[in-house]
Amino acid sequence: MIPRMRIVPARRVRGELQMPGDKSISHRAAILNALARGRARIRNFSTSEDCAATLRCLGQLGVRVEHTGSDVTIEGVGLQGLRAPSAALDCGNSGTTMRLLAGVLAGQAFVSTLAGDRSLHSRPMKRIIEPLELMGARLSSENGHAPLVVEGRSPLEVINYEMPLASAQVKSCILLAGLNAEGSTVVLEKQGSTRDHTERMLRWLGVSVGNRAFENEGAQMEAVSVEGRTEFNARDGIIPGDISAAAFFIAAAALLPGSKLKLDQVGLNPTRRQLIKVLRSLGVEAHLKFTERDGDWWQEDFNEPFGEVSVRGGAGLAPFVPGRSNLLRGPLVSQLIDELPVLAVLGSQVLGGISIRDASELRVKESDRISAVVENLRAMGAEVIEHEDGLTIPEREQLRGAKLDARGDHRIAMAFTIAALIAEGDSEIVGAEECVGVSFPEFFRLLDSVVER
Repeated sequence: MIPRMRIVPARRVRGELQMPGDKSISHRAAILNALARGRARIRNFSTSEDCAATLRCLGQLGVRVEHTGSDVTIEGVGLQGLRAPSAALDCGNSGTTMRLLAGVLAGQAFVSTLAGDRSLHSRPMKRIIEPLELMGARLSSENGHAPLVVEGRSPLEVINYEMPLASAQVKSCILLAGLNAEGSTVVLEKQGSTRDHTERMLRWLGVSVGNRAFENEGAQMEAVSVEGRTEFNARDGIIPGDISAAAFFIAAAALLPGSKLKLDQVGLNPTRRQLIKVLRSLGVEAHLKFTERDGDWWQEDFNEPFGEVSVRGGAGLAPFVPGRSNLLRGPLVSQLIDELPVLAVLGSQVLGGISIRDASELRVKESDRISAVVENLRAMGAEVIEHEDGLTIPEREQLRGAKLDARGDHRIAMAFTIAALIAEGDSEIVGAEECVGVSFPEFFRLLDSVVER
């Protein structure tokens, strides 16, 4: 029997927290330092099982990894220093691990297999198979799903690849493959549409990365390029706190009057801090204070700015336009993809409600997140209209305690933990503790440390 977690409503949130290391940056710091020459100490590495899966896979590929608490030390082997694994690489539940490592393995002169759990095997992989095969690698799959068998080639062919959908994982996969291609590999995407952690980290490690904005048939586009076959050296660094993890605490503080919360050393990458702009537009009182180092806050470790986020509750939530639903759509959605479930919860408390569109990617995450959000909000008494690419909540409703289903998805579990804090009556969430432990094991402990009932 799957355990249920009981959540009791809260009065307010008060305190100061530091988030665990950013998952997206941790994955990339481990992989790129493994491909570098020399030794790197990475501090505040993500405590998630997803990032641990990346470290285990790197170990199977011959990379020496020492993992103690939130410190990770990696002995880089160089671009062509990986060795063929003796067994399938188990990516667990981590799509980032599978997609990024597929790009790395495409440029290696051996055959490898990438596998994972049932949830990961249901997620689409054709989006990376196509560009990697254009570069000369051979990949076999189960109708476009894992397990993936990667027959690498060294060197790979360079490509100019226009992204058919907005995905930082796909872009990163191609750029990582481009490290083992002869010449310049170019990825074309709608300008500002996806996270840029990979490009920032490559530059920080000394790899030549180009960016060029242009217009194509009326659409603003950006060309991101990487020069292949250039060795680079490992570098120590500190991972900033995960702003996607912080989003749940920010939402709780915003929704509960009398709350006052400060989050220290949070990553404030421009492609991620759109979250704060959206929250402010919804009436949330949130403030940023950037960390300075040597007088220039842009020169942080891994080229990632970070700083302090402070939130006060009780400011009142209001729509962009009185009497209308707030609308999140277009390029903004890809930058908020991880935060959309908790934004939907927060939007249920906004005058005029909220509408999220162009978010069909949510259908193919760890769960069908659109369906999960709709089902759980309806169980709590909210009126919700489901769309193929999103959802609409027409008006603010007082949520009530209910039996909720996390569907084995950590972000659904955490989003509806926040919903339960503001509900009338207790709630139960099926499978919450188990799935949250895979992604953010500190979540419930940190939440309990700042919630007042």
